[in-house]
Amino acid sequence: MSGEAENSSGGPVERAVKLLRFIGEGNSCRNLSRASKELAINRTTLIRLIRALADHNMIEEIQPGAGYRLGPGLISLAAQGIHGRDIVQMAQPVLSELVEKTGLSAHLGILDGTDIVYLSRETPNTHLVSNVRAGSRLPAHTTSIGRAILAEFSKEHVTKLYEGLDLGQVSGKSPKSLEELLDQWENDRRLGYAWSEGNFEHGIGSCAAVIFDGTNKPAGGLNVSGPQDRFSSSDKAATDSIKLAIVEAAREVSIALGYARR
Repeated sequence: MSGEAENSSGGPVERAVKLLRFIGEGNSCRNLSRASKELAINRTTLIRLIRALADHNMIEEIQPGAGYRLGPGLISLAAQGIHGRDIVQMAQPVLSELVEKTGLSAHLGILDGTDIVYLSRETPNTHLVSNVRAGSRLPAHTTSIGRAILAEFSKEHVTKLYEGLDLGQVSGKSPKSLEELLDQWENDRRLGYAWSEGNFEHGIGSCAAVIFDGTNKPAGGLNVSGPQDRFSSSDKAATDSIKLAIVEAAREVSIALGYARR
């Protein structure tokens, strides 16, 4: 590969990060020549990077000849970083209380661009629990946490954020256009929370509320999720109980972060 191509891949740290992201996206690097081309990294350099990352347990071999996946060293490091965030420390006991109070799975997430990144999860002792784990990344406009956070932004901000983007369609109820997304935003903003009856995944319901920080800006969100029938509008007493629990939980974390409504 030419020196120009090698230089275009950046310095050693940038190349290592690029490789980790590449593997994290499900590319095993089983075919080194193909990986070298896609990453714009010289094949010899790529081999050295793989060996160095494997030596530090940042990646591990799936099985001989099958390529690599992210290793326990990186996962442990990421977990330490996540649990060092103030919002996680403040929210963790609240998530546990939510699970105990509602019998539903509870999650904490933050907005990253147009995605929600999940930082923590607590689950009840039942056979049906959420499959969303810490580190999961999902489109914000399709998730209850993302919707709750987006509802705190202005219409102009949300429009600018999503204008020109292909929203796709995660489920039959997710917005397929900017117009539909803004209709959803308006409803969530009016309610003060986000409610889903199978919007993201058929058979799963959820409710989310935003967390504010000490500057009174959205810092993240909490939700609970579980069987869709638990979120059926036909049982008003039950749904009101869920709404109240999640709104109070989000407010508790907000206050712990220094939030004071003006």
